[in-house]
Amino acid sequence: MPEWAAFVGLTGFLLTALLGLARLSQGAVRPDGGVSSTVDSVSMPEGDPTIPRFETRRAAAQRRQMRDTLAPSDLSTGALLANVAFTQGLFGVLLVAGAFYFEIPASAFGITADALSTGPPALAVGIGAGVGFWLGNELAAALADGFGVAFDESLRELLAPDSVGGWIVLLGGVLPVIALVEELLFRAAAIGVPVAGLNAPAWAMAIVASVAFALGHGAQGRVGIVVTGTLGLGLAGLFIATNSFLAVVVAHYLVNALELIVHEGLGVDRLWA
Repeated sequence: MPEWAAFVGLTGFLLTALLGLARLSQGAVRPDGGVSSTVDSVSMPEGDPTIPRFETRRAAAQRRQMRDTLAPSDLSTGALLANVAFTQGLFGVLLVAGAFYFEIPASAFGITADALSTGPPALAVGIGAGVGFWLGNELAAALADGFGVAFDESLRELLAPDSVGGWIVLLGGVLPVIALVEELLFRAAAIGVPVAGLNAPAWAMAIVASVAFALGHGAQGRVGIVVTGTLGLGLAGLFIATNSFLAVVVAHYLVNALELIVHEGLGVDRLWA
């Protein structure tokens, strides 16, 4: 017998943990596209004459070793992609394991035998919605530019690979993992399961899930949070209308893939100046 309330509790815990990790990582992305360490504010003065006066050679060596260890360094794109894939994958595994343990049926996650759920129509709807959502994001970015509001793109720039192999890993591995896990958590588990098992209002859950989705993307700045929240609400509407996990995964993947390919791969700044 499905344990709906227990699984909803697990979903809430995982959402809180993911938002906490996102909050901790927000300060790691610098405007120049690099990654800063939490020790950036720690300074060890080289020219302070009081340091050599009172420390032994051993202490000086230990101080230099500590300084070199704590010195902030840029995180490579490959390391960042691996970290993102591992973290997202871990949350996905925990959520799937919880679904099996609490005996939640696949239909609650938007996985049924209906063509609009798992068939070619679901794929077509996902493709159309993904392109539409991406164009909406581009329009929002252009409007933000027109009003002189900063649209933080440092994270996107940092994720962009500099080799063909890197693009294959990004498009064929990392982005699918992100789309699968985030849609499983923010749409299927946060909306589908409470609605199916607890008779929760679908649109109330959609709003809650979309707010959480927006806060989880705080590294993109305030405008990015608003745009991401709107995208989350659109994906929630798509999930409610189609009851298709496949459709929202495809749409989510296309939004991310098109943004990276067009802007970082092809070097296009804005579709609308």
